[in-house]
Amino acid sequence: MIYSLLKQSLVVLLYGCWARVIDIEDVCRQIQGSVSESSEVFYPGSDGYLRDIEHWSLSSSQNSTCSVEPGTIEDVAIIMKIIGNTRPPFAIKGGGHATNPGFSSTPGVQIAMSRFRDVLLDGSKDTVAVGAGCKWDDAYNALNGTGRIVLGGRVPDIGVAGLTLGGGYAYHTSQYGLAMDNLAAIEIVLPNGTIATVTSADEDLWFALRGAGAANFGIVTTFHFITHPQGDVWGGLVRLDEPQLDAARAATKRFSDYNVDKKASVIYRQDAASGYLILFYDGPTPPTGIFDEFVAIPSAASDLQIRDFASHIQSLAPFAPIEPGTNAFWGSINFVDYPIELQEYIQQISQEETAKLSALDPSFSISWFIEPFSSEYFEDAVDTTPASYPSSRDLALLPTFPYYGFKNASLTKVMLDSMQRTISDVRNKAVELGQDIAHVGEYANYALFTTPTVDIYGTENLARLRKIRDVIDPERVFNLAGGFKLGEDTDGVEVCSAVGDGTAPLEGVQVAFKDSL
Repeated sequence: MIYSLLKQSLVVLLYGCWARVIDIEDVCRQIQGSVSESSEVFYPGSDGYLRDIEHWSLSSSQNSTCSVEPGTIEDVAIIMKIIGNTRPPFAIKGGGHATNPGFSSTPGVQIAMSRFRDVLLDGSKDTVAVGAGCKWDDAYNALNGTGRIVLGGRVPDIGVAGLTLGGGYAYHTSQYGLAMDNLAAIEIVLPNGTIATVTSADEDLWFALRGAGAANFGIVTTFHFITHPQGDVWGGLVRLDEPQLDAARAATKRFSDYNVDKKASVIYRQDAASGYLILFYDGPTPPTGIFDEFVAIPSAASDLQIRDFASHIQSLAPFAPIEPGTNAFWGSINFVDYPIELQEYIQQISQEETAKLSALDPSFSISWFIEPFSSEYFEDAVDTTPASYPSSRDLALLPTFPYYGFKNASLTKVMLDSMQRTISDVRNKAVELGQDIAHVGEYANYALFTTPTVDIYGTENLARLRKIRDVIDPERVFNLAGGFKLGEDTDGVEVCSAVGDGTAPLEGVQVAFKDSL
C-alpha cells in the first residue's frame, strides 16, 4: 500500500498556511448528528465502513476516520457545509474504480455515494436520471428491454460518476461522442453547500464539470443523460495466443484506418505474450467486411454472438479481471494512429518490463489497451459546446493506456518508475513514427496521478478552470479532496490541502495518530 493503513483521528495540516489540528472524529460526529435518517455514518470495524472504503484496486483504498453514505441531496449539502467549516481531508467515492491513490479515498471523511442508485427513465424515454453511486451495470440493466441506452462503461464494474466527469469513452462514441457529450443536466451540491442543477445554459460550470468535475467544483448526485435507440447487438470477447498477435495488430491497424461504419467498435488488449479483442456492433448483424479479418484469426476462445446490450457487458468480465490484493495502476497516452510498428514496440517493451518485474513479483502483469474510434467522433457528439477535456477538439484522439498489476506493495515505486519510463518511451516512439502528439493532452480517467494537471487540460483550458474555481470554490474546499487539482492558489486564500496538484497524493500532510488499528 502507498499509505499505512492506520486510523487517523487527529490530523495536522501544513500546506501553505499555519498549522491547524483537526479532530476528524469530531467532524464525523457533527455529520452524524446533523444528517437525516436517510443517511448513515460508519466507523472502523463495521461492515458499512469496509464497504465504503473498498476500491477496485487495493492501491486506491485507505483507512478513513469514518465513512458517510448520504441518502438525500439535502444531506449531501449538510455534509458539504460541515466539511467547509471544519476543513478535514475528504474524498468522494462513486463506483470505486479509480486506480490513483487518494483520488477517491482519504484518511479523513470518506463520502460514499452508494445510496444514490436510482435509474429513472422519463416518460418520453428521451432522458434518464442516473444516480452518482451507480455502476454502469446498474444503468444498463435498468434500461434493458426499454429500447433505449446511454453512453457509458464498456466492461462491468465501472462507476458512472468518474467515467462521465472525466469524459467517458463508450461503444457508441463514434456515433454520439463521449458520455459527457450526452448529458442533459447535472444535479450537484456546490462547495458552499448550495444545491444546483447545471445545464448547458450555465456555460462556465458546464464547461468545467465536463472533463474536470471529478475532483473539483462540487459533489454530483444525479446525472441526466440523453438516451439513444438500442436493440440487440453483436459481439463479444476473443482470446488470442501469442502467434496470433501479428494478425490482431494488422487487423486493428486496418480497422482504425479504414472503418467508416460508426456502429462498429473494437478494443484490442495486448499483453506481453497473449491478447484479447472486444468486437462490438450496434445491431444484430454487422455488414460483411467490417470484422471479417478479426474473425478469421484462429482464437484460443471466442464468445461472439447476438444478445442484448446488458448481457454483452456482463459477458466481458474476463477482459479486465483483478485478483484480490492487487495494486493496479493505469497511465495515459492519446495517439492519433495505431501503426503496426508502434504496436510491435509496445509488445516488445512489455516483454522487457515483464521479464524484469516478474522476477521481483511473480504476480506482476502488464497490458496495453488500444482503442480505435472514428476520426469524426468529436464532430458527431450530441453536445459540441466547449468542455474542459480535451484541450482541443480539432484532432480525434485515440485513448490508450497501460495497466500494471502487482501484489507486493513495497515495490510500488519500482513499478511506477517502470510505468512512467514505458509511457515516455512509447510516446517518443509514436513521435519518431510521425505522430504529432508531443503536446497532446492526456485523458484524466487513464492518467497516472503523477501527471501534471496542465498536461490533461492544456494551458488555455486550465486558466479558464481556475477562474471558474475562483467563483465556485473561493474557499478552496475541494483542495481538501484528491484528484487533479487546478493549482496556483496565490490569491491570499487560506489553503490547507490534503493533496498536491496531481504530482503527489497527500503531499504536505502530517498525521498525529491517537491510536492504530
